[in-house]
Amino acid sequence: MKHESVWARSFTRKEQKTIIKRLIPYAMEFKGQFITAIVFALVLSLINIALPRALQYYLDHYLTNSNTTMNMIWAFAGLYFLGTIIKAATQFIQQFAFGMGAERTLERIRVELFKKLHTLGLKYFDNVPAGSIVSRVTNDTKTLFDFWTLFLTIFVASFSVISAFFAMASVSVSLACLTLIFLPVIFATTYLYEKLSSKIYRRLREYLSRINTKLNESLMGISIIQQFRQQKRITHEFEDENEAYMQMRFKMIKINSLLLFPIVTLLFNLAELVTLTYFGVQGLDNFVKAGVIYAFLSYVQNFFNPMTNVMDYMSVFQDGIVAGSRILKIMDEKTYAPKQNEESDAEITAGRIEFKDVVFGYDEDNPVLKNINFTVEPGQTVALVGHTGSGKSSIINVLMRFYEFSSGQILIDGHDIRDYSTAELRSKLGLVLQEPFLFYGDIKTNIRMYDKSITDEQVKEAAEFVNASSFIEKLPQKYDSKVFERGGAFSAGQRQLLSFARTIVRDPKILILDEATANIDTQTEMMIQHGMNQMRKGRTTIAIAHRLSTIKDADLILVLDKGNNIVERGNHESLLALNGRYAELYRMQSAQTQGQGA
Repeated sequence: MKHESVWARSFTRKEQKTIIKRLIPYAMEFKGQFITAIVFALVLSLINIALPRALQYYLDHYLTNSNTTMNMIWAFAGLYFLGTIIKAATQFIQQFAFGMGAERTLERIRVELFKKLHTLGLKYFDNVPAGSIVSRVTNDTKTLFDFWTLFLTIFVASFSVISAFFAMASVSVSLACLTLIFLPVIFATTYLYEKLSSKIYRRLREYLSRINTKLNESLMGISIIQQFRQQKRITHEFEDENEAYMQMRFKMIKINSLLLFPIVTLLFNLAELVTLTYFGVQGLDNFVKAGVIYAFLSYVQNFFNPMTNVMDYMSVFQDGIVAGSRILKIMDEKTYAPKQNEESDAEITAGRIEFKDVVFGYDEDNPVLKNINFTVEPGQTVALVGHTGSGKSSIINVLMRFYEFSSGQILIDGHDIRDYSTAELRSKLGLVLQEPFLFYGDIKTNIRMYDKSITDEQVKEAAEFVNASSFIEKLPQKYDSKVFERGGAFSAGQRQLLSFARTIVRDPKILILDEATANIDTQTEMMIQHGMNQMRKGRTTIAIAHRLSTIKDADLILVLDKGNNIVERGNHESLLALNGRYAELYRMQSAQTQGQGA
């Protein structure tokens, strides 16, 4: 049996109230627009009472009177036309004010959600698909626009129903009270719809999130999909998700078609029938004026029409509750990035790094690093070597404060790493990843990363320093050349050179290279090797070594095994003399290189 997601169950009334209560503060910043809309909704309800009453008076006192002149007819027509214009203007102001408030609230929530995502640690993004996050920031927030509109509809309906009832009572108290018998039916229908639709809308949101996740995954991996001819499989999987979403939409359409507009329309028609029957029976004994019948039927229409609108928006209410709960789930997320002492004025000056019995795991039950101890003196280069999964990247992750370690201590210049501000760490620690990411824009912007304090001259110097200028200067627009999504127009080596320039332009005190030359061809590697040696001068460097030939001159080489412990340490010559794990890895790579050369 397929596991049912938590999003598939219905919301309780208490949960709905909690969600609404927590969403309202976002709207309070724009309360001026909402209050304006509510005031004009009240004015509109009064106009809707006044116009039928005026027409009733005209029908009963002037239209049936042979003494009525054309001037009086034109005068009344002008007044009624003016009233209609005022009504239209009132409706416009009401809709415009509320729409602006709702749109600004939506944008505020979207910005707050985006800001919240950037406070979360990488652990959160490891566990939540990117497509699901995109769905919450775009689709779920957009749903809230119509969700807020429902509240305006409720206010309008409340004013209209109350004013229409008193207007009906002014014509006939008994008939007005008779109309109220339809309200329990509407309330019962609303309750039934809410119970049936809540579960469906939660599933709809989940299925839509799955579709976005599948789409995001397909676009990000399009080259791999085409390479391994996985188009049919991916298409079938997408079709399955889309079919599940469509079937749930069918269920929603059935419920909406049965319980929303048709029910209220049926009740309205019955109310009209009761009204006409009532006046028809009265007309058997006494004359009933046509204006009275018209006015009462207009009030009945004003009584039921707003309810029709509310019922139509009930689907939006359920959708908005689900969207709101998904947004608040991110707002409540506690997987924050590791905390730093942001008030600290401590500065990294020498770049001495010390790991003391550091323990870390991506989950508490499975530690990846176990009691790691090593020291990197200022200006030294330390290389991390080991098989995949030995913990090399994890050491980088905890040093860069992407993840919080469980126990132990990491010191930089004798200070606990937590005692530095985030700004200080990010400015003094330069990281170059194996897979560089380039943003849409131009080369110059990607190197300075939108830091206006970095001049064009500094950008050029950094590019020359890592030999990236060798290909940049050959481009038609040079440093103003366009960079498309993920830098697809550049080779892997060129992208990596740009990431080197991006790091070196900030002149970091500590340099961290996460297999930075793993995806670079031999020719390009030789071209940048000199630049890397220049980068390392005067800087403390920690490098994850993919090609052992690139770290022969490292001051210290740490060899990690699959048990996540440091099993060997020393320089290149001493480790070869030890004839242990490092020597075995080195001989294996040397044999592969000779084989490829042959």
